[in-house]
Amino acid sequence: MRVAATLLATLALSACAHIPAGLPSNARYVAMGSSFAAGTGINGIKPGTPQRCGRSASNYATLVAVKLGLALDDQTCGGATTAHILGPWNELPAQIDAVNADTRLVTVTIGGNDVGYVMNLFIASCPPEGMIVQGTRRACTTPRPPKAEDYVKLEASLRAVAREVFRRAPKARLVFVQYVKLIPDTPCAASQLSPEGALVTRDIGEQLARVTTRAALAEGAEVLAADQFSRGHTLCDADKWSVGPKPGGIEAPAPWHPTAAGHAAIAAALEALVTGSRTHR
Repeated sequence: MRVAATLLATLALSACAHIPAGLPSNARYVAMGSSFAAGTGINGIKPGTPQRCGRSASNYATLVAVKLGLALDDQTCGGATTAHILGPWNELPAQIDAVNADTRLVTVTIGGNDVGYVMNLFIASCPPEGMIVQGTRRACTTPRPPKAEDYVKLEASLRAVAREVFRRAPKARLVFVQYVKLIPDTPCAASQLSPEGALVTRDIGEQLARVTTRAALAEGAEVLAADQFSRGHTLCDADKWSVGPKPGGIEAPAPWHPTAAGHAAIAAALEALVTGSRTHR
């Protein structure tokens, strides 16, 4: 009960959000986003989906769809940016193309790849002997934090995603799901982060959350504050909802990504948001 109350208390919604009443049985649900939404590395790849996208049957969208009996169209894909939601990516169509007038729920976790979030985490946690990239050992480099204009561009892209969702699916609820908190306020040895690296990457995560919230609320979308309710569940905590540079195990999530427990926690909070009798306006 205490966990449920905590999750409900951290649902951040717009004062003028598009919140249609309820979700009908077998409602159409479109999930979009990057590997943080896809569940890359967790329990293998969902059958019948592109291998390179790394979609897991244990990702938060699938868990919610099963629990609520929703008709899920999972478009999430590892490595995706906002450009891949709004436009095609080689052989993959634009993720937004799955959204139509029958859609009643859309979730989005995107933006980290636009600002090099995981790339900088890999750089900041690079061991002295260097890192392995596509089978080749490379020397460590210094973090490359995003510039102010990168965040401005991301915010504009996120707003464009929201506008396009509502244009295509005016009856849909749109929820931007924040990235889980990866860097604790006091990093542990397992993170392999220097104090400077921790500051850079923590700042990227916090700015990404702020930009996402501003964009969502400006366009009347909702925000699920996973960055807040995952505090105390980093790789440095006993109850881990994410992993660091060395997750370990064949079915472990990708480095610096949410675990199966993290996706389950997000799914529980998302379920509470879309089914709850209380709406914060």
